[in-house]
Amino acid sequence: MLDGIKMGKALQKIREDKKLSQEVVSGLADIGRTHLSAIERGERKPTLDTFFKLAEALNMRPSKLLEMIEKEIDS
Repeated sequence: MLDGIKMGKALQKIREDKKLSQEVVSGLADIGRTHLSAIERGERKPTLDTFFKLAEALNMRPSKLLEMIEKEIDS
């Protein structure tokens, strides 16, 4: 089962490594900033549609974003 907290922290690290704010990423992904914040805190899990939107907002292929999240979770 996917650990929402680990996944959220990994997503947050990727966003911060790209020096992007929650406001910028949520705007590009067309989701609310509070929704993104809840995902990063592990309170919510993104739908597949939202995951693809986040990948696009981070200028990444969804498969690459998933790969990076997996590496963060495994480390």
